Amino acid sequence: MKLFIGYASTEGQTRKIARHIADRCVDKGHSVELMALDDAAQVDLSRFDAVMLGGSLHAGHYQTVLSEFATDHALALEHCPSMLLSVSLAAAGHDAEDWRGLEAILSDFQEATRWTPGQVVQVAGAYKPSDYDVFRRFIMRRIIAAKDPEADLDWDKEYTDWEALDRTVDVWLEAAPG
Repeated sequence: MKLFIGYASTEGQTRKIARHIADRCVDKGHSVELMALDDAAQVDLSRFDAVMLGGSLHAGHYQTVLSEFATDHALALEHCPSMLLSVSLAAAGHDAEDWRGLEAILSDFQEATRWTPGQVVQVAGAYKPSDYDVFRRFIMRRIIAAKDPEADLDWDKEYTDWEALDRTVDVWLEAAPG
């Protein structure tokens, strides 16, 4: 199967996730084109058997480049197996209100872009104070302190469950035609 994996990443975790998935797909015998969505505006999705798009949530929104790509390619995306990887720290927890918020954001995204992904995977991201400016560090420290009281707020922490992600991708690949 020939796959397109496009991603938008603010602090690098979504890029890391997309690379991990691309490597896994190649290891399983698939052909993959991995690309930052900043560079993908002219990609012809009809060349691919399936598409995965990834983006992270910040202040209740995905990156603009992800929304624009999905809008511009909505018709092509509707005609092939597709997956949206939604990366956030909210996906790391079990708070029902956080999960309702993720669903509301997804609904708004789908309405705005006119694209309904074949599958949506909520993927836990990472806390990276080493990459944050002073303002973002302050905000993120407060969020992490409330959500993960055991976390050391001075050190980066990855919340991505790689094994669960691998299982989800494997099942999706087995079900996708091609």
